[in-house]
Amino acid sequence: MELGLDTFGDITVDGGGTEVSAAQTIRDVVAQAVLADEVGVDFFGVGEHHRDDYSISAPEVVLGAIATRTQRMRLGSAVTVLSSDDPIRVFERFATVDALSDGRAEVILGRGSFTKSFPLFGYDLADYEDLFTDKLSLFAQLRTGEPVTWTGATRTPLTAQSVYPRLQSAPLPTWIAVGGSPESVIRAATYGLPLMLAIIGGDPARFKPYTDLYRRALGELDRPTDLPVGVHSPGHVAETDELAREQLWPHYRTYMARIGRERGWPPPTRIEFERAAGPAGALYAGSSETVATKIATTAKTLELNRFDLKYSHGTLPHEHLMRSIELYGTRVIPRVRELLTDD
Repeated sequence: MELGLDTFGDITVDGGGTEVSAAQTIRDVVAQAVLADEVGVDFFGVGEHHRDDYSISAPEVVLGAIATRTQRMRLGSAVTVLSSDDPIRVFERFATVDALSDGRAEVILGRGSFTKSFPLFGYDLADYEDLFTDKLSLFAQLRTGEPVTWTGATRTPLTAQSVYPRLQSAPLPTWIAVGGSPESVIRAATYGLPLMLAIIGGDPARFKPYTDLYRRALGELDRPTDLPVGVHSPGHVAETDELAREQLWPHYRTYMARIGRERGWPPPTRIEFERAAGPAGALYAGSSETVATKIATTAKTLELNRFDLKYSHGTLPHEHLMRSIELYGTRVIPRVRELLTDD
């Protein structure tokens, strides 16, 4: 069981409530990754967004900086919006991170939770599904590190095309991120790629049919049935449940309200927040024991190989993020493994 951390580089505030610049937030993310490596985190993921409330639009650049200051944990995206990018450029950038990190790079491919990258890079949202399907078929070949011969609908064909730099150890570990679509689960199985479930609301146990579908599809497609399954979910760790939730609530409320205004949702209530942080919710916020117990329960229910905690939340200050990372590495991770071993 691997335990990782994810961040989108959310723009934070300092201790006095003043907004921190995007530049400082990016530097803080690097410091957070260094700490994560020191305390035993297995994976560190950096998301891609093209909005003013997030600082990271070029995750591979940030991962390159992190690669030179860390030693052991794997480094990847959370996620790479493949539909609005060029698969060859994505591969080249991650092959470069792989070189800088001495073979620790991986990529999580998805369609993203926001669509701003489509008009930004000149893509039509009407082609949303076709773009991802076509580009994934190309990336599935690129990740092998071998010369590529490929024909698709979204770009000119390739014939025995080599792409550089070479990977240190092919193939490039590649996951498919899924938000709750059975079709996406089947797609991951079809390509024989690990499945990463983004569970950001409701009871994580409701995703059991998806993990069952994935493993059944792997068998029917003559793929290895032991491919990894992971979960990405939000959370925050502090010394007590009360402190974790008091630290998190105002920042959670603000960023969820903003997203809600854009998507037609009502603003979150404290009751909904507490329910999400409870045993049957998808928010892993509390003491190290509470968070570890909840992760272990999810891991057993869904038969997971990895759990990634999305530890950044809107404007939650850097100092709280650092303490959360420290507790996650030194207390949560050992306790999760202890709980899983006991069973």
